[in-house]
Amino acid sequence: MRLPPSDHFNGKTFFYPGEESDRGVLDLLKWRLTSRAEPWPAKVEVDRRPPPPAPVSDGIVATWVGQSTVLLRSSSATILTDPIFSDRASPIPWAGPRRVAAPAVDFGAVPRVDVVLLSHDHFDHCDLPTLRRLARRDGPLVIAPLGHRPLLAGAGLSRVVELDWWQAHECAPGLVATLVPALHWSRRRPFGTNRRLWGGFMLSAGGRLVYFAGDSGYDGRLFAAIGRRCGAPDLALLPIGAYEPRWFMRAAHMNPSEAVRAHLDVGARRSIAVHWGTFQLTDEGREEPVRALAAARSLANLGAEAFDAPPLGASVAV
Repeated sequence: MRLPPSDHFNGKTFFYPGEESDRGVLDLLKWRLTSRAEPWPAKVEVDRRPPPPAPVSDGIVATWVGQSTVLLRSSSATILTDPIFSDRASPIPWAGPRRVAAPAVDFGAVPRVDVVLLSHDHFDHCDLPTLRRLARRDGPLVIAPLGHRPLLAGAGLSRVVELDWWQAHECAPGLVATLVPALHWSRRRPFGTNRRLWGGFMLSAGGRLVYFAGDSGYDGRLFAAIGRRCGAPDLALLPIGAYEPRWFMRAAHMNPSEAVRAHLDVGARRSIAVHWGTFQLTDEGREEPVRALAAARSLANLGAEAFDAPPLGASVAV
């Protein structure tokens, strides 16, 4: 990649300034050998439903499909974040984390997608089988961090815009996506660590601001800077799952208490929880993030109307 070095790129790989966010093979082995994951159900029933109609004028409607996949509809565009409709979050179809909860919106019921916001290359966020289906059906514009174009081109996506942190792209009149930093890392193969950038997005659509955090550990400076530079979002999509054990996950995934702090730091009017309850990726139980979010919200004197964990398929309008 021919890019000049910066405060998060050393000329070869990307990094989060001041923090080592990825974990090596020895750390992974230590986790697998010493941790005991809480059991998850094999399957959770999901009330699958068609998405609500788009707003007729201003505003945006967000529907949580599963994991970090959110369907965003304004009067002029349909946007998907980190779409994954596959049964496994894995490079191979017969192994790896399997869904316990089906997508809350059937792929065939998803309206024509105009824009995909792709936060990073991990398999539960960058699902090539789903992206191939979208490429064949809709040919959407994909906004992704630096380094993703070859990977996405291999999935048949020809309209790809790569952004660095804080860069913005006008996807259509009145629809602007800004890539913002996140405390995370990237890798799809053993020797490809941090060759692609990662991030979240601040989306301006329908006269509203929507913040999609992607995956991120907690750094108070980070979320305060996003709110200061991009504006306080009307809606934030914040991850609350895949956080145990903390020694291993702290620099990559927020826990619910940290997600509440991120909600406050960024100045969100309202937040909904994503990235939980779909694939068992770490040690906490399936329902534990929801219980922990309620406890953290209570300590912060926030009501459920400020930051909630709605069920799969639920929609929020702002």
